[in-house]
Amino acid sequence: MSKTLVFAGAVGGLVLAGTAMASPLQSLSMELVNSGDQGETYRLFANLEAGARIDAVYGNSQGDLFVGVDGPGSIYHNANGGPTSKEINSNFFPFVPSMEWDSYVSIGAYYQNGAPFGENNLNNIGINWASFEGGGDLVTNNGSWFVTPDDAQGNELNGVVFLGQFTVEGGNGDVSDLIGQVNLQGKDANGDTWNAVGATWVPAPGALALLGLAGIAGRRRRRA
Repeated sequence: MSKTLVFAGAVGGLVLAGTAMASPLQSLSMELVNSGDQGETYRLFANLEAGARIDAVYGNSQGDLFVGVDGPGSIYHNANGGPTSKEINSNFFPFVPSMEWDSYVSIGAYYQNGAPFGENNLNNIGINWASFEGGGDLVTNNGSWFVTPDDAQGNELNGVVFLGQFTVEGGNGDVSDLIGQVNLQGKDANGDTWNAVGATWVPAPGALALLGLAGIAGRRRRRA
């Protein structure tokens, strides 16, 4: 399947507030992977230096984790899927084609079988998935999805780590539909732990490259 890069976030300033300059995180990017009856499907990737990895995607008191739709539309969910890649059984795709475009989060592994790695050991804690599974925003200030440092799926593969897939149903049909920010923890090529707080991506061509916590929170309040 052809993947088209649609937008990427610059790294620096507010994007990595409180993060050491030595962080191996270079940017976040969204790629359009499908446009169909379920809407536009995007995949979120972290672009890392060679040898780095991600162990956790989280929200806490330093910064909310937030992924949502800005404007019309909602996050598409398939009844046969689930909120994480552990519930996405790719063997069902021939029988339920729409399941392939379910919205879910992950680290590295696309599906339950662990592809492109040998297994999927993703875990999560503290996240209430009800709003997200109901088509709303994914938000937490005290939750995480994560793998252990021994799980290969956290390692960068060709410079990227897959973090989630999000399908926007009934939106504007362009890259401005999906906004958000995440906090990341992992290890660099030397095995040293790094953190990135408030990492985001450019929500639309010509929009500001850097979105602070206040900007995201303000948008969420206006939509409430």
